[in-house]
Amino acid sequence: MNKAIWVGLCSVMVKYLVGIDEVGRGPLAGPVCIGVCVVSQRMRRHALKFFKDERVLDSKKLDTERREEYFQKIKEAAEKGRLDFRTSFVGHAVIDKRGLAYAIRLAVKRSLGKLSLAPNECRLLLDGGLKGPAAFRRQQTIIDGDETEPLIALASIVAKVRRDRRMIKLAKLYPAYGFEKHKGYGTRAHYKALKKNGPSAVHRRSFLKNL
Repeated sequence: MNKAIWVGLCSVMVKYLVGIDEVGRGPLAGPVCIGVCVVSQRMRRHALKFFKDERVLDSKKLDTERREEYFQKIKEAAEKGRLDFRTSFVGHAVIDKRGLAYAIRLAVKRSLGKLSLAPNECRLLLDGGLKGPAAFRRQQTIIDGDETEPLIALASIVAKVRRDRRMIKLAKLYPAYGFEKHKGYGTRAHYKALKKNGPSAVHRRSFLKNL
């Protein structure tokens, strides 16, 4: 094969597979979080063998203890160079000003930027209605991807764990709302606290128009 052609083909080969998921689309308070998990195409099978003894599930179907266990395994895998991951938050102020869809796109862009990936070397696997930046031409949206694609499931776990931790920290600043329990979602107890205390500084005002 002509060397120039071979170099050209190599330059557009998929080198990395990237799983992307979001957590925090529906809460009344706090940020949305995007998790990204990346493995090299060459190392994918080896990387996911790290979890061979257990089935990786959607983070929402795992209890807190189980998610934390998986998160520790993901960190260990990253330390051994088997995969990498990043998360990004976009807060309530941006959600209220620009909308949730914009906030999610921004968080996806930030997480990918933290990994410094070349778009033409990646294939993005995204859960549900998520989309990556246009520069990433190889991208696939997978309905219920957090249940069927391990990389998306891992991204879901890191996003969920880190967002939950953020909400627990916010609970210490705003103890009247019980963020440590419901993580900002619209539970009965949360609505009761809102009616009693009004919204806090981290509530999404655009989500509270009917209160």
